[in-house]
Amino acid sequence: MFENISGSITYTFPPTTVLIITTLVSLILGLAVSWVYRFKSNYSQSLAMTLVVLPALVQIIIMLASGNIGVGIAVAGAFSLIRFRSVSGTAREIGHLFFAMALGFVTGLGYIFFAILFMLIIGVCSMVLTVTKFGQVEEDIRKLRIKIPENLDYDGLFDDVFEKYTNSAELETVRTSQMGSIYELKYAIRLKSSTIPKAFIDELRVRNGNLSILISRVMRSREL
Repeated sequence: MFENISGSITYTFPPTTVLIITTLVSLILGLAVSWVYRFKSNYSQSLAMTLVVLPALVQIIIMLASGNIGVGIAVAGAFSLIRFRSVSGTAREIGHLFFAMALGFVTGLGYIFFAILFMLIIGVCSMVLTVTKFGQVEEDIRKLRIKIPENLDYDGLFDDVFEKYTNSAELETVRTSQMGSIYELKYAIRLKSSTIPKAFIDELRVRNGNLSILISRVMRSREL
């Protein structure tokens, strides 16, 4: 019984029926992959749409090229689709592209049961990792840029304020501007809260003479 369910349908039904069944299953699995990719995460609409049709595209390539000497070229061509995302895409996006492609390979070979099982296992695993925020940096790291007049000694000027609102603060760079009349200090800080308290900004303004203050998130480079 299990062998009948888990076997390939390629030789069980007529070619046209096999093509229709595998294409429909591939599209359904593509929708599932796209939903998993979008689950509680920032996402690209174009990639979300691509993930829906990608398993069906790969499946058709595999079915048409199966048993042909050009199957290697077809498979290589399918994997080359990843190249256009690898330059600016994140590792998570590339992982879901591989996920969709793998499902297309399995359905293209006619193993519907294994494709569905594979989708459920990997999909649930991906969602669990997303919900648990696996690998996410817990501390809220920010960049603080603050200007002070030249007559102030910046060494230890904000230590008590940092101790009150941050877990750590490290002075990274110091530079002068406006013909040396202004010092611009850049700190890497880890806030105690996920938001930026208004009182924190107000206390810094009192110390720096109400000059410019900028707090921004650390821009992490996109993983290739």
